[in-house]
Amino acid sequence: MTSPRNAALEYAKENQEKFLNSLKDLVRIPSVSTAPEHKADMLIASHWLMERLESLGFDTRLIETEGHPLVFAERTIDPAFQTVLIYGHYDVQPAEPLDLWLSPPFDPEVRDDSLFGRGASDMKGQVIACMSAVESILKTTGLNVNLKWLIEGEEEIGSPSLTPVLEEYKELLESDIVLNTDSGMIARNTPTITYGLRGLAYFELRVFGPQSDLHSGIFGGVVHNPAQALCELIAGMHDEKGRVTLPGYYDPVIPVSEKEHKQLAESPLDEDFYLKQMGVNELWGEEGYIPAERIGARPTLEINGLYSGFTGQGSKTVIPSWAMAKISMRLVPNQDPAEVQQQLVKYLQTHAPNTIRWELTPMAGAPASLLNTSLPASEALADALEKAWGKKTVYKREGGSIPIVYHMQTILGSDSILSGFGLPDDSVHAPNEKLDLPTWYTGIEALIHFLFNMQDLEK
Repeated sequence: MTSPRNAALEYAKENQEKFLNSLKDLVRIPSVSTAPEHKADMLIASHWLMERLESLGFDTRLIETEGHPLVFAERTIDPAFQTVLIYGHYDVQPAEPLDLWLSPPFDPEVRDDSLFGRGASDMKGQVIACMSAVESILKTTGLNVNLKWLIEGEEEIGSPSLTPVLEEYKELLESDIVLNTDSGMIARNTPTITYGLRGLAYFELRVFGPQSDLHSGIFGGVVHNPAQALCELIAGMHDEKGRVTLPGYYDPVIPVSEKEHKQLAESPLDEDFYLKQMGVNELWGEEGYIPAERIGARPTLEINGLYSGFTGQGSKTVIPSWAMAKISMRLVPNQDPAEVQQQLVKYLQTHAPNTIRWELTPMAGAPASLLNTSLPASEALADALEKAWGKKTVYKREGGSIPIVYHMQTILGSDSILSGFGLPDDSVHAPNEKLDLPTWYTGIEALIHFLFNMQDLEK
């Protein structure tokens, strides 16, 4: 007699094409949260998800916000059972530059066992993987686990509406554990759980000079070019050892313990791993730390964008009147985004010359998170991953930021477990984003194992 678990796994294998078609349908919706022209597409995507969850027997509702809506769904059987809240986001990054895509970003295409399209990996593929696992169970045997969903539409812009929603709907969102698949695997066939997330502080810095653009031949030599001044300020934000020079930046940072250093040193995230991923001649970063520590356990400061003056084809001899930089800091536990903002302000007050003026605008911020890997639910996920891949689960600190994890800890009192089935070479946030389909299908099987493992846990 086939066990409930095996019946669900068999259903998943038989319906891989159906699951893939669902993912293609969702990827076709250009749900770019940062672009006002895609506001209608955001609403279309949210309703698509609601209909999909309703078809699986969930009670759904759309939670309106000042920005984009959140999708909530619930299937509560018995309060005595474990309750899992599944988190996801349906918004995606802009697809530009479009000319670098080998196929249209919102016309998903399968090539060489990968699905190409914006959001295929981050994170529409992960959301559909969770839905596919749930469908595989509910369409075969059922599950003695209460399930809730919270799928937001603003993760890619810093989740500005999320905190008020969590506070207002705290009772509705109550759970024993949050499953968050907005992470990824270290490598193909290496199941991974993320136990640390860096925080974020994001700013726009504008430097102003003359009241209008000037002829560089007539005025060059008597005015401080704002583009040059901005570059000088940016260049001074790191020293020769790769350390950030903002005053007090490292004061609250917790040193990496010997035990964690050893664990990270044994992970596959070594120098060769990153050299192959990035295609550079050699690595760069804070002196005295291995790559795995620089990525997840140490804070950074990066320039995400620069703009000034004439950037079109040909030449135009102009001194721009202003220059702009987008600056992000990835923060570690104990660093406060508000304090980091003040550190950046102090740096600018000290180093900006009187020949220009500057304005700093905070864009997004969230603290870092460290997660408990000894939770029963975390162990249930590790076991599920190992069952699906036949390999021991690897633990890592993630260099990126997922603000929802911190907010759910502090507002809901809910711990999260993080995994996912994206790969380092998926080109998320870049042209030609892709999802490795064999990995994705195995990930669906892992989620089936996880949900059955949660059924076996005592409340």
